[in-house]
Order: sequence, then structure tokens, then C-alpha cells
Amino acid sequence: MTNLLQALGARTLRWLNALGHAAGFFVDVLRHVPQALRRFGLVVAQVHAIGNRSLVIILASGLAVGFVLALQMYYALVRYGAAESLGLVVNLSLVRELGPVVTALLFAGRAGTSLTAEIGLMKAGEQLAAMELMAIDPRARVLAPRFLGGIIAMPILALLFSTIGILGAWVVAVLLIGIDAGNFWSIQQSGVDIWRDVGNGIVKSAVFGVICTFVALYQGYETKATPEGVAHATTRTVVVSSLAVLGMDFVLTALMFSTQ
Repeated sequence: MTNLLQALGARTLRWLNALGHAAGFFVDVLRHVPQALRRFGLVVAQVHAIGNRSLVIILASGLAVGFVLALQMYYALVRYGAAESLGLVVNLSLVRELGPVVTALLFAGRAGTSLTAEIGLMKAGEQLAAMELMAIDPRARVLAPRFLGGIIAMPILALLFSTIGILGAWVVAVLLIGIDAGNFWSIQQSGVDIWRDVGNGIVKSAVFGVICTFVALYQGYETKATPEGVAHATTRTVVVSSLAVLGMDFVLTALMFSTQ
């Protein structure tokens, strides 16, 4: 029992130490954000790079989710004679929940791993050390622009995911099932609030952007400068980002929609 408690205590201390180190790293990156804003061209380039890396899979996944969601919701709603509410249910499901969450998970698996591998290879190739020798802070020149780029790109990708998902649901509902097109759109206009529903979804996606981008940069910057270290870092990026997004999604949903 004593050995078990010692092992548990040692693991807890290591976990708390790692958490504190990550928090210090996060504050340090935030401290360099104003410098990145003064060189906004770097941020724009990262938004373009990160968005392009994820755009195809985001649009394809959004279309597929819209197709399936429309079919599943129709089979459920038609039992209660509420098939005319299909457009509203699909819209709220996408803009409130599925759009931000699925986009974040896809972002972590596509752009997040790419960022981790990029930073890890720069560290393995001693490019970051070379910047420090030239009195260039890599956190200001490399990390902060990518951090801002991920935060900006995530809400854009989430909006595109939800938009293409709603269009996919329209194809299934109107063209395949035969629901009236005017009813499909009008019930969305009357039932979806731009600030409460769409706005909260954008806030969610921005928070997820902070989480996924920070985890990717942290894992890449702190990885061991070996091929095996970079490989393990990319795996940790997906696992940690996905778990953090799912946990934070519950917290944000409870805070945003509990009083409605």
C-alpha cells in the first residue's frame, strides 16, 4: 500500500508539474501575441496555410454530416408529425454543437498534427536554436503567428462546416424526401437566433481554436528532437486536443444554454 501511494503521489506531482509548465508556456505565448499583431502579414499567411490544410476535409465532412443528419432527424420527427421542423433541428444541431465540435476534432487531426510536426522538425533541425543565436525569439516569430492563425481559422472553418452541412440537409430534405423548400428555410429564419445560437457557436469554435492550436504548438516545441519524439508528439496532439475539446464542450454548453 505504501508503494502504491508513493507511485500515485509521484505521478500526481509529475502531472501537476507538466500542467504548470504548460500554463507558463501558454502565458508566454500570449505575451508575444502583440508582437505578432504588429507583423500581421505573418498571421494572414498562417490563416491561409492552416485553412487550406483543413478546407477539403471540413467541406467533405460537413456535407456528409448534413446528409446523414437530415435522414436521421426526418425518421425521428416524422413519427410525431413534426417533419416540417427538420430544417430547424438540423440548423440548431450544426451551429450549436456539431459544427464547432466536429470541426475542432478534424482540425486537431489535420492542421494540429501538421503544426506539431512542423515545429518539431524545426527543433530537430536546430532552426529554433539558430533563431535564438541570432537574437530572434522563436516564440514571437514562429509560435505566436501560428497561434493567432489557428484561432482565426477555426471559426471560419466551423462556419463553412455548418453552412455546407445545412446545404447538404436541404438536398436530402427537399430534393430526395420532398419537404417544401419554403418551409425548410422559413422555419430556420424564425427559429434560429443570430446571437444566441450562431454567436455561441462561433465563441465555442474560437475557444476550441485556442485549445487545439496551443496543444499542437506546445507538443511540437517541447518534443524530443528525434524522429520518434516528433511521431509521439503528433499522436499526443490528437489525443490531448480531442479530450480537451470534448471536455470544454460540456462546460461551454452548460454555461451558454443552461439559462435558455
